[in-house]
Amino acid sequence: MENIYTVFITLVTVLGSAGAWRFYEKRYESKRTEEMDYKYECKNRIDKLEFLLAESSKEKEEMRKTILELSTQLAALRVKIDIMEKEKGK
Repeated sequence: MENIYTVFITLVTVLGSAGAWRFYEKRYESKRTEEMDYKYECKNRIDKLEFLLAESSKEKEEMRKTILELSTQLAALRVKIDIMEKEKGK
């Protein structure tokens, strides 16, 4: 029975020692650092995706304007062609 007490006291001493405490602190800091790095990386990716989305939206708007201009020009050319065909047919 005395051996059990000795083992128990030894375990408590080892687990509660300053060395063990430093080990647990370093382990906690390591996990915390990894977590912060992951959060920072995610934030950077989100910022980049938001920038790309904004750029894409600008490009889409520019293309929409170009298509509208081309459609207007096409309609004008069709009208001119119709007028020329009518004049030719007279």
